[in-house]
Amino acid sequence: AGGKRMRPLLTVASARLCGYESDDDRHIKLATCVEFIHSATLLHDDVVDVSALRRGKPSANSVWGDKASVLVGDFLFTRSFELMVDVGSLDILGVLSRASSTIAEGEVLQLVSQRDTSTPEATYLEVIKAKTAKLFAAAAEVGAMIASRNGPERVALESFGMNLGIAFQLVDDALDYVGRQADLGKTVGDDFREGKITLPVILAFLRGGAVDREFWKRTIERLDQRDGDLEHAQALMERHHSVADTLERARHYGAMARDALGLFPDTPLKAALLEAVDFAIDRAH
Repeated sequence: AGGKRMRPLLTVASARLCGYESDDDRHIKLATCVEFIHSATLLHDDVVDVSALRRGKPSANSVWGDKASVLVGDFLFTRSFELMVDVGSLDILGVLSRASSTIAEGEVLQLVSQRDTSTPEATYLEVIKAKTAKLFAAAAEVGAMIASRNGPERVALESFGMNLGIAFQLVDDALDYVGRQADLGKTVGDDFREGKITLPVILAFLRGGAVDREFWKRTIERLDQRDGDLEHAQALMERHHSVADTLERARHYGAMARDALGLFPDTPLKAALLEAVDFAIDRAH
């Protein structure tokens, strides 16, 4: 069940945007690295979250079990580092290895704040920057690096990837409550059922009264969920505009991603990267 391949596309497009025209395939190896890292984290995520679906199909752990999923995830991580070494740049190896460790730190931070309705928005943002946005940022940054653009272009593309990644995850978290299952590739309300603390929950909790807050504590903190609770959660989010405001924040980060590309001339490659921002946000409509 192939995904959208957004991260490796960022690497290839960023390299080309920076004028990479070498006959070798180092940019392809880097793009593959990025996708292997991403796939490894998905395999491990589904084990941690006990997810039954991934991209609309049975998850690897539900078909082959947790042990096989963890081991294959480990294999993809190690294979990605082999490819990084093949590229032959210690600087690039540093960027991608730091991204890998940051993703793991984000997973742990999410675990620590799991089912805690008092989690502040700043902690949530820290989690999604680490878990999701850091790999987007690294994917775009190494594209500039392989093209030997280590000045403003590298900084701009890292910023582009980071802001795009934040916007992408914010939309994902909003869609868990308002999306269509056929489009999501997972069951609507999965985050709710797992007690995940996402921005729609944080905002609805903060804006609600005592009765609303007790509902969130029962369903999210204690995971005492009953028939109709998901629908009630969606109604509270509608009342307090928490999904709408999550999407508004996504548009804000999307605008910053677009601004980061301002120093590049208008070309079809730049247009493609700008379209990636539109795609990330327009999934909500």
